[in-house]
Amino acid sequence: MLHHLLLGTYTRRESEGIYRITLDTEKEQLLDLSLATKENSPTYLAQSNAKNLYTVTAVDGNGGCGAYDKDFNFLNAVTKEGAPLCYVAVDEERQLVYGANYHLGEISVYGLKSDGSLKPGVVIKHDEPTGSNENQDKPHVHYTDLTPDKRLVVCDLGTDRVYTYNVSETGELDEVAIYQTEDGAGPRHLVFHPTKNIAYLLGELNSTLTVLSYNPEDGSFTEIMQDSLLPKDFTGANGGAAVRISPDGRFIYASNRGHNSIVVFALSTDGLTIEKVQTISTEGDFPRDFALDPSGKYVVCANQNSDNLTLYTRNQTDGTLTTVQKDVYAPECVCVLFED
Repeated sequence: MLHHLLLGTYTRRESEGIYRITLDTEKEQLLDLSLATKENSPTYLAQSNAKNLYTVTAVDGNGGCGAYDKDFNFLNAVTKEGAPLCYVAVDEERQLVYGANYHLGEISVYGLKSDGSLKPGVVIKHDEPTGSNENQDKPHVHYTDLTPDKRLVVCDLGTDRVYTYNVSETGELDEVAIYQTEDGAGPRHLVFHPTKNIAYLLGELNSTLTVLSYNPEDGSFTEIMQDSLLPKDFTGANGGAAVRISPDGRFIYASNRGHNSIVVFALSTDGLTIEKVQTISTEGDFPRDFALDPSGKYVVCANQNSDNLTLYTRNQTDGTLTTVQKDVYAPECVCVLFED
């Protein structure tokens, strides 16, 4: 079987934009890297059910979100003065796109027109106090995506907070809850359990994974437990990066930039307890993102600084990964998205 992937990148050195690559599951190889479209540092990608593509973009010094149709024809871009986004997500029910702006500490909401193009919407700027880590000089919104009950949840690495917002049909945001992490955690991304009101929060700055229960009555989060992403004997610099959950909700995966590894956690039946079962090398430097294929049998990891992808098979019984291919060229890759 062939699976097609889109790769988001920085375009600071060799990359020219958004790339495509194919996963051949019979050969267990990544093949045929090609440039899908030129774009300025499309560092995060999201795809709608209509197969339209939404990407981080920068245009003439302004930052925002760009839209492409399923054939990579450019639809439009909505930008504003300042740095580009770092995360985008699609809300199919309301026909909205959400964007996180790390440098500006902002949430951006975009409406979707009938042809899939974007129109500007609400912008929310955070101004709460920040943590004590040197990287928390100001608010840094890093993640904007939906809860199981279609609220918007936002991770702010700078303020050590996870915000929950009600969203109107037109994209107006109303803050309903805030979860405060410990000082210096730097919440970056989270994932929800596929069938339970439980989230798994990755702390970039303190390299942790925290289990949170989610209350749909008021949008609040409560900490259940926490574990480190790192071996006890590791003393080097590290930043947590991506976090994913297996389709069956039994395993959590998280990447370490510095230790250059993916750590595997097994989940208890109720989803409230995590147990580390494996730490495996990413066979490259600075694994900013990775993704599981739709079947859950394969994992593709992007190593930003070493310009390579690594392919793993995944044991669906115990969750562990086995490296089957490495040194697959992909310039400055920082986002991995399965198209099908």
